[in-house]
Parts: sequence; C-alpha cells; structure tokens
Amino acid sequence: MDTGNAAWMLTSASLVFLMTPGVAFFYGGMVRAKAVLNMLMLSAAALSVTAVVWTLWGWSIAYAGNDIGGIFGDPATGFLLKDTMVATDGVFGSAPVDGAAYPHSIDVAFQVTFAMITVALITGSLAERVKYSTWMIFVALWITFVYAPMAHMVWNGGLLSPDGAISNAIGAAAHDFAGGTVVHINAATAALVTVLIIGKRKGFGTQPFRPHNVPYVMLGAWLLWFGWFGFNAGSAFAANGTAGYAWMSTTAATGAAMLAWGFTEKIRSGHFTAMGAASGIVAGLVAITPAADVVSPLWAMVIGAIAGVLTCLACGLKFKLGYDDSLDVVGVHGVGGFTGTVLIGFFGQGTGLLAGGDWRQLVVQVVIALVAILYSGVITAIISFALEKTIGWRVTEAQEVGGIDLADQGERAYDFAGTASSILKEVK
Repeated sequence: MDTGNAAWMLTSASLVFLMTPGVAFFYGGMVRAKAVLNMLMLSAAALSVTAVVWTLWGWSIAYAGNDIGGIFGDPATGFLLKDTMVATDGVFGSAPVDGAAYPHSIDVAFQVTFAMITVALITGSLAERVKYSTWMIFVALWITFVYAPMAHMVWNGGLLSPDGAISNAIGAAAHDFAGGTVVHINAATAALVTVLIIGKRKGFGTQPFRPHNVPYVMLGAWLLWFGWFGFNAGSAFAANGTAGYAWMSTTAATGAAMLAWGFTEKIRSGHFTAMGAASGIVAGLVAITPAADVVSPLWAMVIGAIAGVLTCLACGLKFKLGYDDSLDVVGVHGVGGFTGTVLIGFFGQGTGLLAGGDWRQLVVQVVIALVAILYSGVITAIISFALEKTIGWRVTEAQEVGGIDLADQGERAYDFAGTASSILKEVK
C-alpha cells in the first residue's frame, strides 16, 4: 500500500463529506427563517440514508457488481460490501483496489460521499414545502435507481464511459473527470422534474422569498469551495501532479466565475451582492468539475467566466417559465454542469475543437450530457410521481404558511419570542 496515496484519498473523502454540510448552510441561509431547520434536515437525510443504501447495495450497483447492459451493476455481487472490505487475510479494510495502491475501503468511502452530495443538491429546489418522511424514501430510491446506475455508466466502463458504446460509436472518449454528468446534470434534472410534479410554493411569483441569513450562504459557499478540493483533486485517485493541477484549475475557474457573475449582476442591478458572490463561486466549481484535468489554465478561467455569466442569467428563467426551483439548482448546477461538460469539446487539451482541432470530442460530450438528462429525467419522474400519488410530497398549505420547521420538525430555529421577552425583562 502507498500510504501517501491512501492518506490523500482518505483526506479527499473527508473533504467531500464536508460538502454536504456546506450545501446545508448554503441552502439553509437562502430560505426564510421558518424553514431553515427543514432545509438542514434534508441534507442530514442525504447523509444518513445514502450511507445505509450505499453499504447495502449502492456500491455494488455502481462499482462492484457485474455489468448489466452497460447501465448498472448487479446489486447482489457486492451486497453489504461483500468481498470488498475483507482481504484474504481476514483483516477488515485491507482488500486492495485493482491498479491502485490503496485499499477498497478507502475507495468505498470516497465514492459514498459523492452520492451524498449529489442527492443533497436536489434539496435546493424543494425548499419550504416537502415532508421529511417523503424525502427520506426519495433518497433511498434515487440513489438506487438513478445515482448508482449513472456512476456505473460514466465511471465504471458503462454506456457513457470513455470505453462505452457511445464513445466507441463516435470515435472519441467521453470525459467527465469528477461529475459534470453524474453529479450536476443528474441532480439538476432530478430537481426540475420533481419540482414540476410537486408544484410551486404558495406566493411564488407574487411575493418575495428573501434569504434569512446571507452570512450562512457565504459560509456554505466557502465550505463548498474547500470541500471541492477533495472532489476534484481527489478524483486523480493519487497524490500526484494531476491532483495538483485539478486543485489549481478548480481555483482559477471559480475565481473567474465569481467575478463574471458579479459583473453581470452589477450591470443588471447596480450592485455586487454577497448572494451573487456565493452563487458565482458554486457556478464556477460546478462548471470546472468535468474538465479540471484536461483544460489549460487559460481555458479553465474561460470556462469559469462563461459559466458565471450563463448561470446568472439562467436563474431568472424560473420566473419566466413558471417552475419553482426554489434555490436555483437548475440554473446553477444544471446550466453550469452542462456548460462545463460541453466546453470540454472545445477546450479539451489535444482533443477539443479549439485545443485539438477535432470535432468528435464536442459531439460525444453533447451526447453524454443529453443521455444523462434523459435517463435522470425519466427515472426520477417515475419515482417522484409514485411518491406524489401515494404518500404525498407536500405539507399542507397552512403548515407551509405557518412554517415547515414547526410543522415537520416540531422546532423553531430561532427563539424570537423568548429573546424579546428577555430583553423586556432586562429593560424593566
């Protein structure tokens, strides 16, 4: 075992784990005070339910099971991490990964954190109106039937992989370094489909839904940027030059995206806002994710800048088209993920249209993005529609107006009444 690589991958797994709490703060600050606990709890469910499902069969479907049609792995092959965590000497966690210098246990840990953050991203579209119980069931079903198969298709030799049927047919290797399709396009498509099924919040389009804690939003964005170093640099699967380059390209693209979003916002509204800065950071992180290892520093910043402008503009589409994507999962992760995935076809070193003179890379990137949208959209629609028609997604209108925290969690995030009483007593 290479202890340096093992240490880096364990560190990366921990950094990616931190991203889900980062998402919780990022989204939690954006909602109204009466819904922040529910928002945090949705991310908590993403962590806990995914951990159980991944241990039972998720890992097997994604990575350990025998391939079935290039779409998913056999869930029984690696059920309960069978033959994954135990080596021939009987020591837990010592079984090595084929072709890698660290144990399978570290690989399982790294990959489960990707599953956690992906399903947690969806929560931003559902803010302030969905039941925690329904969400927990959705997480289990979505990880099983959408995320794990998508990971298999892209990262385990399946349909959308560099060795898959689509790449072979087009004659160019599809590239998704750390999750443009698996994570961002996947989550955003699921978010849009589910929002269309469950409907809008009361007052959407007629009253403002102002964030209750912008510092929370900024904190979440910075935690995400920090965690993203494990997300992208960890996807090198070694402590090597690729990891170092992915770290730097991630930072350069994110900085460019934040600035581009800010200037776009300044032109439109006259202000550089903190909300815009936080959203621009996330947009840049999303866009560079699939391309972090194959674009030059210049093109990394160009990808970030393009994504910053496009995502800023895209977030207004929900009002024009009438879908209540509460916290802009579609606008940031969908548009940003699609942009980063497709721009590899232009800027990929040695293969892209502008950086390699070959049109086939662009074609394969567009195709895998569209297939990811189609698969995620269809399967998520089935899951979300079934839940809507059985146990239901929404709290009642009265509970939504009164505050989902009190209705669903039986708690309030802030004791405004108690604070006011204390102040009055001190004054007296």
